[in-house]
Amino acid sequence: MTDVARLAGVSHQTVSRVLNDHPNVKEQTRNRVRAAIAELNYRPNRAARALVTGRSQLIGVVARNSTLYGPASMLTEFEQAAADAGFAVSVGSVRELDRSTISAVVDRHLDQRVAGLVVIANVASAAEALAEIPSDVPVVFIDGDPAGGRPVVTVDQVAGARAATRHLLDAGHETVWHVSGPTDWFDSAGRIQGWRQTLEEAGAEVPPLLSADWSAAEGYRAGQMLARMPEVTAIFTANDHLALGILRALWERGRRVPHDVSLVGFDDVPEAAFFIPPLTTVRQAFGDVARAALSLLLGQMRDEPGTADHIVVPPQLVVRESVGRPLPSAG
Repeated sequence: MTDVARLAGVSHQTVSRVLNDHPNVKEQTRNRVRAAIAELNYRPNRAARALVTGRSQLIGVVARNSTLYGPASMLTEFEQAAADAGFAVSVGSVRELDRSTISAVVDRHLDQRVAGLVVIANVASAAEALAEIPSDVPVVFIDGDPAGGRPVVTVDQVAGARAATRHLLDAGHETVWHVSGPTDWFDSAGRIQGWRQTLEEAGAEVPPLLSADWSAAEGYRAGQMLARMPEVTAIFTANDHLALGILRALWERGRRVPHDVSLVGFDDVPEAAFFIPPLTTVRQAFGDVARAALSLLLGQMRDEPGTADHIVVPPQLVVRESVGRPLPSAG
């Protein structure tokens, strides 16, 4: 930093202000310092900076070790958002979001003197452990419990399920069957709520809920049962992989989509547009969630007043070719 200051003809403090984006630096001076930084190929010593500030340019993330599209996409988007803001990310992956496992990961992050924590807490079982995070640690939950007393950012799962169910009802179907994800996941619970609310408001019969995990194999098993039921003309699944399994089961029974059965998924995985037929689904704005979570975290780190404590990001219904009007005989 001293070499940069000498080359730019400014003080050590001015270089520090430029590195920290301090507003009280003239643009001409700022450009001169940046030119000197580029010429000397200077990189800030993050370890030294952490010793001075007490915190590093490092954000700790606690997430379940998962290859599922939603959690994996959320983590990827957050890492990119943090990098764009000049932060590195240390990910603590856990097999289960239970008390002992989460506590160990949080302690490891705090030992690294992280600037803050982001917890992708998509199951109810994590609540007890997360309540033990020290109150002076900046933290934001993604997909956490809004009633947990800490800032939360989430996609509006209820609204997404309502849009999917409403789309099927508007196509003329008398009711909609739902194959859910694990009921202890906040995402799954929200989608169940939105599905049920929409049917009840429409005066439609609410069929029995079919619970599954998030896999195509579970969708296939549920689809084998649904395919044998002629009264089933519309299905909403909690994710696109479940829909893929159901498509296979319906095809094996000779029931065509959307001619005999209409189908809507959730997530809009990259392959959804290439299903046969292309799948109508609900797209989650993972990038928007990641940027909102980072914004909340930075607000806490800077002690900014009026920082929001709950941000809900709207989803988008993506209409493709897997929904049609029911056959006259099905009514």
